[in-house]
Amino acid sequence: MNQTESRSAKARANGAGDERFDVIIVGAGFAGMYMLHKTRQIGLSAIVLEKADGVGGTWYWNRYPGARCDVDSIQYSYSFDDDLQQEWEWSEFYATQPEILRYANHVADRYDLRKDIRLNCKVIAARFVEGGAGEGTGHWELEIEGGGTVSGTFCVMGTGCLSTPNEPKIEGLGDFKGEVYHTGHWPHEKVNFAGKRVGAIGTGSSAIQAIPEIATEAAHLTVFQRTPNYTIPAQNRPLDPKEYEEIKARYGELRAEAKKQPNGLIYDRSSRSALETSEEERRAEFERRWAIGGTNFIASFNDVMMNTEANEMAAEFVRGKIREIVKDPKTAEILTPHNIIGCKRLCVDTDYWTTYNRDNVDLVDVSKEPVERIVPEGVKAHGKVFEFDALVLATGFDAMTGTLLRMNIRGRDGLPLKDKWAEGPRNYLGLAVAGFPNMFTVTGPGSPSVLANMIPAIEQHVDWIADCLAYLTEKGVGEIEPVEEAESEWMEHVRVVGEASLRSHCDSWYVGANVPGKPRIFMPYIGSVPEYARRCNEAARKGYEGFRLA
Repeated sequence: MNQTESRSAKARANGAGDERFDVIIVGAGFAGMYMLHKTRQIGLSAIVLEKADGVGGTWYWNRYPGARCDVDSIQYSYSFDDDLQQEWEWSEFYATQPEILRYANHVADRYDLRKDIRLNCKVIAARFVEGGAGEGTGHWELEIEGGGTVSGTFCVMGTGCLSTPNEPKIEGLGDFKGEVYHTGHWPHEKVNFAGKRVGAIGTGSSAIQAIPEIATEAAHLTVFQRTPNYTIPAQNRPLDPKEYEEIKARYGELRAEAKKQPNGLIYDRSSRSALETSEEERRAEFERRWAIGGTNFIASFNDVMMNTEANEMAAEFVRGKIREIVKDPKTAEILTPHNIIGCKRLCVDTDYWTTYNRDNVDLVDVSKEPVERIVPEGVKAHGKVFEFDALVLATGFDAMTGTLLRMNIRGRDGLPLKDKWAEGPRNYLGLAVAGFPNMFTVTGPGSPSVLANMIPAIEQHVDWIADCLAYLTEKGVGEIEPVEEAESEWMEHVRVVGEASLRSHCDSWYVGANVPGKPRIFMPYIGSVPEYARRCNEAARKGYEGFRLA
């Protein structure tokens, strides 16, 4: 069977371990589902392999109390089908996890995706098999936990950027007698904290959302904080029906405008410099943004993320808010960050600072004296034991690369991806890796990904990949792989534009600083969504410049 016939053939299923598809998609989140939809449109056979027992990706796993998106729901949604946009009704400005998961399931049902999604199917290894004599090009072979393999000409990794929890390496964690929960892998059933003493370790985005909710239920909550975080109130609200109607009438126009924005989001972006604005006007603008809520605060002035003096002005405003809200001065000081605002992902909260005014909430500073160990009764820190009935680990994720590097992916000549990325991720356009033919990554390192509105960023990637697959099929091309030179040039460009922003100049999960031993490299592309899309489209327009087509 020649390559073209192979591509157009239906998937063969001759028993476990002998299944062949044109495209294997790993992950049934928003990336995997849209990739499946697009492969069907271009006439290729595909299967989605998903380790969970449901669709939704990040929003399937992140069920902790208070979990919600920090991008407004009308923008954090698919744009590829206007009928879908018009029929779905979001109830709140910032959607909760349950509502986003309902949306994901609605999409799966609306486009009849489930029949090609295999749940409870964890991929433990992926290997590129070279084409032998008379076989033509190679293919990917994926090994499934529990036995069996699935093969495909192409492999698309839709594994998500925040999908592998960062398990803390605290001595004695297994000795604790009570309940232990991680925010990134929360139980499906409701966790009852009523009447319990709860310890929470970590104060990142997940913790900032969960802590106020847990505090209202637990008998007592003790928060162990290593690094204080900036957070802006969400000022969440129900969506007004009239407002929503107006948005739907202009949805196409709004989506087009968003694609022109640096992070793919319609923001109220200021064209003024903080340094060139009077103190009175500057304060008024910060107050206005605070009252509106959300990450839009960082766009108060056009130099907040480019100039340290301007950034300090925004940071000091937030510090002042903490001192105003938190009644105990010592607690307020512990909660006050002194690093660059926006360098780490800016958090969005509901009643976070006021939670520390509650009588049943304590804060323990472990910045200078870390948690010593976990003991059967609770947490030992500062030379004493804090006794708990339950522990909540809000220690974040091994972001952007963690899932891929745990999957035992091997490319040409058996090259392990973990060796290729030993000093940090390397790829071309955030889409493909030299030495790993016919493998694509959706919103991986080297792309705007976590610095952009994720679902439209996913759509841009998937559309590009689908167009590429259609081109290869039409031309009878069996393999596509970046060349090393193009990959090196791209990574240098990612580095250069990253250094121009203050975001790359602090310890954050953007650079892997939250995972011990992880190479320090600013992983996302910060050169703007429009510029990134232009470069991707330019490569495709020039016959996939920077790639080797075989």
